[in-house]
Amino acid sequence: MFSLSDQALDTGALIGALEDRAKGAGGIVTFTGQVRPTANQGSVSSLFLQAYSPMTENGIRAAMKEAEQRWPLIALSVAHRFGDMRPGDTIVFVGTASAHRRAAFEAADFLMDYLKTEAVFWKRETTDKGTSWIEPRAEDYSDASRWRDAPKASDFQSHE
Repeated sequence: MFSLSDQALDTGALIGALEDRAKGAGGIVTFTGQVRPTANQGSVSSLFLQAYSPMTENGIRAAMKEAEQRWPLIALSVAHRFGDMRPGDTIVFVGTASAHRRAAFEAADFLMDYLKTEAVFWKRETTDKGTSWIEPRAEDYSDASRWRDAPKASDFQSHE
């Protein structure tokens, strides 16, 4: 399941829908990202995300497909917001389910690294010190680089 919307995300409903599709999973992992109240530039009053359709959607779907090829997933869900948001608003939800907990954790981490560094979004943050465009940090790119040699689904067949 994938959605990209300017509407608020209902994480409870997203978790419930994932669990419904994840029958037989040994592990379900969810991640919810929210707008932070503070940043290096001060107190955050708003975050604006702009997506580039259909490039943003195609890229996220491709990352989801790659996750399904790398890990033995039973269910997968990505929901992402765009538009104006305030501190505490949910920006992103990623959920993965697998027979093996490690596969579920790693697939969710892989998808978040993709969303943080490669997904086509422009992010503008407004703080008490002004407005600025946000780029991924060096640490974000370092995190994402570890997936070049990530395990494939077959690596999880015989162990947890």
